[in-house]
Amino acid sequence: MQSNLTSRDDKLHVGIIMDGNGRWATRRGLSRVRGHEAGVEAIRRIVEAAPKQGIGTLTLYAFSTDNWRRPRAEVVALMTLLRFYLSNEVQSLVKNGVRLTVIGRRDRLPDGIASAIARAEAATAHGSTLHLRIAVDYSARDAILNAATKAASLTSLTREAFSQLITGEAGLRDVDLIIRTSGEKRLSDFLLWEGAYAELHFTERMWPEFDAGDLAEALAAFHGRERRFGGLQAIMPEEVPSLSRA
Repeated sequence: MQSNLTSRDDKLHVGIIMDGNGRWATRRGLSRVRGHEAGVEAIRRIVEAAPKQGIGTLTLYAFSTDNWRRPRAEVVALMTLLRFYLSNEVQSLVKNGVRLTVIGRRDRLPDGIASAIARAEAATAHGSTLHLRIAVDYSARDAILNAATKAASLTSLTREAFSQLITGEAGLRDVDLIIRTSGEKRLSDFLLWEGAYAELHFTERMWPEFDAGDLAEALAAFHGRERRFGGLQAIMPEEVPSLSRA
């Protein structure tokens, strides 16, 4: 059944677990670092394609809290790529109306990266074509735990208010669709609160191979699903009543 989720002129929120960079590279006899470099090219493709395919918010899982356990050389390479992206992509993001925000911890990032993030966020703050959220040193469970700590002193709490404590901003749309590349079928601590009713799409394509056609295929599958949000008939997520805690 065709979903009517965008009938209110409300663009989708899609999250992507960008998996398979290392395997893509090793299968070609390349270094894992080369795989991550190819992954950055895939980010450019998808950021360009997303608004044309009805996506208003795109959250990309770039580096999890658990990824610090990877070999030091790979972590250094990933941080170098992040620094490069922040330095070289901002002008293009501004030109294309893309607002960039980074979610996750910043206090453990190498020197200068937190400042580069702040500059990039400020420079792109007025973008309205696409909201690009990049998760770095990110853990959904930690985000929920931190929000619960902040909420402990409140006398009443709504889902909307708690969501703001988790995400850091008001009115962020819940995630409609989570895509994971490389054939793995797990969420890996990604958007657990925001994605409570997200549809899931798993593809064998490695992230460096992922392109606009793959995104369109995932969205076509999404639009073919009936989303009932616990009820018996398809409804809009905005029609689900908020629950408050006295």
